Amino acid sequence: MPRGLARDHEQKRDALRRGAAAHFAAHGYDRASMASVAAACGVSKALIYHYYDSKEALLFDLLHEHLSSLATAIEKAGQTGTARERLRDTIRAILLEYEDADDAHKVQLETLDTLPSDRRDPLLKLMRGMVERLGERLEAAAPSGLGDRRRAVTMSVFGMLNWYYTWNRPGRGMDRGTYADLVTDLVLGGMERL
Repeated sequence: MPRGLARDHEQKRDALRRGAAAHFAAHGYDRASMASVAAACGVSKALIYHYYDSKEALLFDLLHEHLSSLATAIEKAGQTGTARERLRDTIRAILLEYEDADDAHKVQLETLDTLPSDRRDPLLKLMRGMVERLGERLEAAAPSGLGDRRRAVTMSVFGMLNWYYTWNRPGRGMDRGTYADLVTDLVLGGMERL
């Protein structure tokens, strides 16, 4: 008879995902091994293989969890208020969702293309959904609409949000909420002039 899942199965899996994300972000996915991930997580290689049959499966799981959480945050944000308020809420939700996910975000940006299409495609679908949701909120807040500029504006907003993760140093400059408001103000002001 197969053994059931331990009560702390999900917590252990989450800890492995976080540890692997930190290890991949620091040392590079291509240079990491299941043994080095296990060592970085402070667990045995056998435990890692209990949860994941390969480094690729671990990468897919951590990216899927990261992108699913972000997609859920975007979906839940911006449900009330004016179009401008909904946009502000959405931009803030994205940046705040990144808060404890900087390693996973870096790994996503650096490794997504390394996955085979059967694993990459569901992740790309999640990403396209996020782009679509933010694009809808931007379109609604733009005084004259965005037309064929919608994707460029949407991706520019994601680029500004990625600045915080990529170049901002903890303890220097603005906190995430203040920066989210700055991005929103820049975008709203810019869209008024389109």
